[in-house]
Amino acid sequence: MLTPGWHVDLTLAQLPLDDLLARPIRALVLDVDCTLLPRRQAALPPAAARWLEQAAHRVPVHLFSNNPSRQRIGGVAAAFDLPFTTAAGKPRRGPLTQVVERLGLPGHEVALIGDRVFTDVVAGNRLGLFTVLVQPIAADGHASPHNHLQRLEVRLAQWMGGRLA
Repeated sequence: MLTPGWHVDLTLAQLPLDDLLARPIRALVLDVDCTLLPRRQAALPPAAARWLEQAAHRVPVHLFSNNPSRQRIGGVAAAFDLPFTTAAGKPRRGPLTQVVERLGLPGHEVALIGDRVFTDVVAGNRLGLFTVLVQPIAADGHASPHNHLQRLEVRLAQWMGGRLA
């Protein structure tokens, strides 16, 4: 449950989309806070916006966030005309199951990309999705220097048996 399908030392904006889609991935479910959108910011970094636009032209994309703010998450979704879910309650299965059912794909063809082990990776793994753990994003699209929570989660997950090289 604690091991992502792919753990990269990159942000979403730096993730090679061609490498991801070379796998049998036909849709993406993306975490928003700290994955697409830097903490306490309302605008995507230009590199993340470009990545999201390219991805959305190639496969269905659904924004999926534990954040309850329909305004914050909906604003990002509206800018790219994407469906979204707020207050998802990850790692609960219910809301994510509904998204996967709407996509009409088997779980292994859906990638869930996020920056948190105990919410994003666990939620995706519980449903058999391909999980990708990325670095939290900063305003410039590079890795945030303030990723203390992710480092703690990775250490804890490793201690609990997760494989996160």
